Amino acid sequence: MTLLGRLLNNRRAGDAHTAWHLPNLQGPDLLTLTSRQFGDGETMPLETCAKNIGGTDTSPHLAWTAPPPGTGQLLLVVEDIDVPLPKPAVHCLALIDPAAGQLEPGALSARQPATGVRVLRSTIGRGYHGPAPIKGHGPHRYVFQLLALANPVGGDPSATPPERARPRALLPAVTPPVLGRGRLTGVFER
Repeated sequence: MTLLGRLLNNRRAGDAHTAWHLPNLQGPDLLTLTSRQFGDGETMPLETCAKNIGGTDTSPHLAWTAPPPGTGQLLLVVEDIDVPLPKPAVHCLALIDPAAGQLEPGALSARQPATGVRVLRSTIGRGYHGPAPIKGHGPHRYVFQLLALANPVGGDPSATPPERARPRALLPAVTPPVLGRGRLTGVFER
């Protein structure tokens, strides 16, 4: 696997195709997103990583500043921007009650999400999927993006329900405005 990682070293999705840059998800950077398990740009702990590399696939603790007045729902998108694909891999997509001010470790579990959390489909499956970068590919950045939406996702009865929609179909269909947003980047390398 190390050879494959070295061969793909120059291939990375990049930040330009993240949810953060979608036209309908633009908004003021008013939210501060943090974790007590890692700081922005720091290495994520092993327990937050995939089981196949020795982790427990436990979503990290996340906390944020109060969302702006009028927030109907929070949308959390976690993307690996260094995956050797044309677009970032979505590791988690979740709708969160705006009254929540934080998520404890494991709150994004597909089997038992925390109260006020609706986990949706990601590139990999439902719920949180931790880092598992290709060995030897170098550091991968996992961008946690939290968006304060004025209009809850899934309000249109003629649209595909959020739980069944694929991320690349759901994200461009989110109805503006975004009242505030924040991001936190964790790093992991094998």
